[in-house]
Amino acid sequence: MATNPYFSQGRKSEQLLYEDLVVESLKMYGQDVYYLPRELVNKDDVFVDDSVSRFSDAYRIEMYIENTEGFDGEGDLFTKFGVEIRDAATFIVARRRWNSVVAENEATDVVPFFRPREGDVIYLPLSQSMFQIMKVETETPFFQLKNLPTFRMRCELFEYNDEDFDTDIEEIDQVENFSAYQYVMTFASVTGTFEVGESVSQDNTEYTMSGEVVNWDAVNNKLYLAHVGANDGEFHTFTTTAQVIGGTSGAVGTPTLIEELQNIQREAQNDIFDVFESDFLDFTESNPFGDPQ
Repeated sequence: MATNPYFSQGRKSEQLLYEDLVVESLKMYGQDVYYLPRELVNKDDVFVDDSVSRFSDAYRIEMYIENTEGFDGEGDLFTKFGVEIRDAATFIVARRRWNSVVAENEATDVVPFFRPREGDVIYLPLSQSMFQIMKVETETPFFQLKNLPTFRMRCELFEYNDEDFDTDIEEIDQVENFSAYQYVMTFASVTGTFEVGESVSQDNTEYTMSGEVVNWDAVNNKLYLAHVGANDGEFHTFTTTAQVIGGTSGAVGTPTLIEELQNIQREAQNDIFDVFESDFLDFTESNPFGDPQ
């Protein structure tokens, strides 16, 4: 027996009205966020991973935060490795708005962009935090009027892994200043001025080193670099025997000192523990749990 012919749940006019109400509601009760598509630079086909991903675009769009009493997840955990913040959130975005703001600008003939992707990042200015999309629900709510007007994204707090942020939005790009592994070069003199964000290079006999300028201290002639690597894929470092050249500024200088700057290691307090560990750790032969001297 067929359904009642006098009632229809799939009329286009009703679907458009329903979608209009969804878009209007999200604009009223949502939050302005930035959607950052992940760009794969060197994909590992074995582990399906890309540790050097890049984020060069940021699209401002309204999304509704489904959490009403705070972030989900396990919260703040105190472990033997330190404090871990495991916040999670669920974002809802209207399909029409996502298609017009993001998909139409990112999709190509080769790579379509049908929906938000797992691995992309959402920046929430309200809490100044970044969330990585872990799962995208495409059928919730489930065909109430025979259409699907929203995407629901389950996200977890983003863990920085030396990704490159070049969105031209300062509050987003500055994550590299605090989290990226950096090198510091000291110069006796420099011709020109290095520019923040440009790429610098140093040609050696068998390889070329490159890095991104995070900061340039013109007073002390100190150049701060992140995302350092060699063009042959092997591990190398900058040297004090060749010139460093700015790709955009054309600034030139030969470093006299190269140091590694890692704020996480500086805050690890390893030196402090090394000083007073002898007061409560016994490694003599009389200690059955220690190593014999």
